[in-house]
Amino acid sequence: MMDMNRREALISLVQLSALGAIGSASAALPSSSHHAIGTRADALPQPISAGGLTYLAAAEAHELAAIFDRLIPEDELGMSASQAGCVNFIDRQLAGPYGQAASTYRLGPFSQGTPEQGPQFRQTPAQRYREGLGRLGQYCQATYAKRFSELSGEQQDALLQAMEADDTGLPAPLGAEFFSLMLQNVREGYLADPMYGGNRDMVGWRLIGFPGARYDYRPYIHRKGMPLDLEPVSLLDKAG
Repeated sequence: MMDMNRREALISLVQLSALGAIGSASAALPSSSHHAIGTRADALPQPISAGGLTYLAAAEAHELAAIFDRLIPEDELGMSASQAGCVNFIDRQLAGPYGQAASTYRLGPFSQGTPEQGPQFRQTPAQRYREGLGRLGQYCQATYAKRFSELSGEQQDALLQAMEADDTGLPAPLGAEFFSLMLQNVREGYLADPMYGGNRDMVGWRLIGFPGARYDYRPYIHRKGMPLDLEPVSLLDKAG
């Protein structure tokens, strides 16, 4: 997991996005061949406002930054997850409809589903983060007398690998499902339009060669299999 090539890991998510798995990173607006134009300002998603945290406590955000930076570390290819704003991204998401599971039926009755039915949770994503980060802190204090952020890189990786493997020696909910939630969200934050708080300076898009919120690619159709070398365009460019 930790040795996964950063570019391959991010491109794998883009392939899922093309199938509709990730909605926030795939927004596009009617445009000219270079930039989106002519769209009513009130039809655009609103950029997140500057300021402090909206859902996560400061201590939670600090620990989550340490986790995210092991999943997407800073290297010669680009920023770490926290540098790219991924903690800010998920903080805003958890404070909104996503965090409250607004589009998910959760009234019961609850029963064990099949793997084909996908994950089913009583808790909202916001509740899962609060409980998961809390239990992770308790486990680290009991095991190492330190916070996760104070562990060595090797210890952090070993703990995250144990979570990914659903190690039965870890207390609930520190298992594969919580690990997968964090991995999904950090990827989304690294690849979402900067409108939503992550992907600072479009670092994720530049890494994978994604041109951003463009609509008309007709001038480039003949360049099949060739790099387009287009400067990424964000929805932020149209929301000012």
